[in-house]
Amino acid sequence: MEVDDNIGPLTAFVLGVLQGLTEYLPVSSSGHLVIAQNLFGISEPELFFDVILHVGTLLAVIWYYWSDITNATKDAYQGVMELKNGVGWSRVNEAYPGFRLFFLLIVATIPTGLLGVLFQDEFEAMFGSVRWVGFMLLVTGTFLFLTRFTKANGKGIVQVALWEALLIGIAQGFAITPGISRSGATICVALFLGIGRETAARFSFLLSIPAIVGALILKFDISGNGVSAFGLGVGFITSLIVGYAALSLLVMLVKKGKLPIFSYYCFIAGIFTLFYVA
Repeated sequence: MEVDDNIGPLTAFVLGVLQGLTEYLPVSSSGHLVIAQNLFGISEPELFFDVILHVGTLLAVIWYYWSDITNATKDAYQGVMELKNGVGWSRVNEAYPGFRLFFLLIVATIPTGLLGVLFQDEFEAMFGSVRWVGFMLLVTGTFLFLTRFTKANGKGIVQVALWEALLIGIAQGFAITPGISRSGATICVALFLGIGRETAARFSFLLSIPAIVGALILKFDISGNGVSAFGLGVGFITSLIVGYAALSLLVMLVKKGKLPIFSYYCFIAGIFTLFYVA
């Protein structure tokens, strides 16, 4: 197998850092990878390498929310058993918050999956336009800025309605667009709907798990990989560690209502991309 010198260990490290930082910070990982590949002169994205980077950040969110995942799984099982025994839906939702969380995650994943499958070609075509990435970064910045007008306190997971979960899922689906931040879109929509900051962040990042898994399945292809095993390892470890650190930072900032600070970066990055990179 011929190894592509464009993605050596140093480039793999830089791209791993970018993936780790931008997958969970609300600044669009896909948009930054398009910009980075343009700056590094990589004419064709290495799909398998991109998959490895996403696996790293996927494990980061599972690591961070492991207790929530296990508790939600237990509550979901108990809730299903209670429903089978004739207990009412409302009582099960109140008694097992993890059941409600698990159910809403399934509901929100449906529109994300449909948008990803039905419009896969259209979304992928956008990755060829750096100028489009710059414009979408400005859109992301605008939504982040507007969160300064949301309330500090809001609804918990039990109070979240099905239609609200669907809207968050739709926002995540459109965030496949390079330059639109997945975490930014979902957290912003949740906050605009009056959902509490901590609940918004937790729901957003747990919702990313099936979305990332689905995306990896759609584009998984080991054939034609031109990156060395060492380069793959560097990218994976870097994206995992940096992703965990970025996730921890963002959850803290969301709780403190500091999400709008990322809007200024998106504005600067968008303008830079439009006038200098594109």
